[in-house]
Amino acid sequence: MQQIDTIYINGEFVTPHGEARFALHNPATEAVIGSVRLADEQDAERAIAAAKAAFVGWSQTGKRERIAVLKRMHKAVAAREDALMEAIVTEYGAPRVRGRWMAQYPAEVIAQAIEALEAFDFVEQAGSAQVIMTPVGVAGLITPWNSDAGFICNKLATAMAAGCTAVIKPSEMSAMQTQIITEALHEAQIPAGVFNIVTGRGDVVGDVINHHPDIAKISFTGSTAVGKHIVQSGAQTLKRVTLELGGKSPTLILDDADVAQAVPLALGAGFMNSGQACVAGTRILVPRRRQAEFEQAIAAAVGDVKSGDPRDAQTDIGPMVSQKQWQRVQDYIRLGLQEGARLLTGGEGRPAGCEQGWFVKPTVFVGDNQMRIAREEIFGPVLVIIPYDDDAQAIAIANDTAYGLSALVLSGDRERGVRMAAKIESGRVLVNTLAHEPKAPFGGFKQSGLGREMGKWGMLAYLEPKTVLVG
Repeated sequence: MQQIDTIYINGEFVTPHGEARFALHNPATEAVIGSVRLADEQDAERAIAAAKAAFVGWSQTGKRERIAVLKRMHKAVAAREDALMEAIVTEYGAPRVRGRWMAQYPAEVIAQAIEALEAFDFVEQAGSAQVIMTPVGVAGLITPWNSDAGFICNKLATAMAAGCTAVIKPSEMSAMQTQIITEALHEAQIPAGVFNIVTGRGDVVGDVINHHPDIAKISFTGSTAVGKHIVQSGAQTLKRVTLELGGKSPTLILDDADVAQAVPLALGAGFMNSGQACVAGTRILVPRRRQAEFEQAIAAAVGDVKSGDPRDAQTDIGPMVSQKQWQRVQDYIRLGLQEGARLLTGGEGRPAGCEQGWFVKPTVFVGDNQMRIAREEIFGPVLVIIPYDDDAQAIAIANDTAYGLSALVLSGDRERGVRMAAKIESGRVLVNTLAHEPKAPFGGFKQSGLGREMGKWGMLAYLEPKTVLVG
């Protein structure tokens, strides 16, 4: 049983003023494996004050000093890859292959922030004026449970590279991962107050961050509903906001696609991170004239997808993160049946051999784009096959969504795939690949968010242009 009893404020591990505790579970066994003491409003206020005081000095540092600190961060985080991997598998339930990637990613994004900073020009000429990119102030960084360490490191490294200080509110459900990252950041000897981590509830600590006048910028990754609340509450002080929210991403399989190549990519996109991914390709659009062929191939391939023990090297899909999330997915599976969708494979309940743990059967329906299972983010391994008649209808269906975070186009003709990608309303469109390019901007259209992260675009989100004109 791991008891986590500290938060991190002004360069020190401190006991929270808050006294509430949150139980930590192993989602593969449902067993309680620890607890975390939660910060409260007073803790959040202390963290914001520390970040405000530290901003005076940190905002005046130059590239060389910031890069030196970021390099120490990178080294300390990279050294904890194995410990982080163990926490991810135990606390989150990620399968080992996914878990290893998640354990490596935090150090990788710090390295990417260093690269972006090295190439960034903070001053440029605009006619007779100088434009100086100036750090916006104290940033409130609110991170989710589905990739806790990666989100903390990405947002923090980018904010620090821009010259901002930060107050981080990570998910209380990922406290073990947060503790490992906090220890690494402390070891890196970052100046006191530049980063502060207050694990607490969103409606407590998060609400202070949303409303506090000394928070100039919020970067949030999570649900669209919470993102809307942040925009509303932050409007009172005109906070700058970056939101990376939900998705209902289309995987568009064109009529010239090779079934043997397309199906593994389509399922890889749909079942990514056990389906608990904002970018998951949960709507699979198939040409109607080849519908039966793709249904047969998808059903056969899903039959080989293993949902179960994340420590088993053969496992593809781990448990849902919590009983609440497991129940949500079960409710959507029942809803699909009630809506009249045809169940191709999977269904309610746990997979065979899983008597305990929050495991879900990988499930595929055949339906239409007006069903709720095709319009609402489920955040689990539940996919919907939707047939289309021609390219125009395929694009119309792909774009008929409130979201626009990611999309995948699969085609036997690369150039045709690129042409179709240009017509999809999404912040990112992949063509015949599931690769990620960290130098490119990441974010969403429509209700999938505001602004962008990664690369120079991520840094720009923490900066304000100041025009200096001298007579």
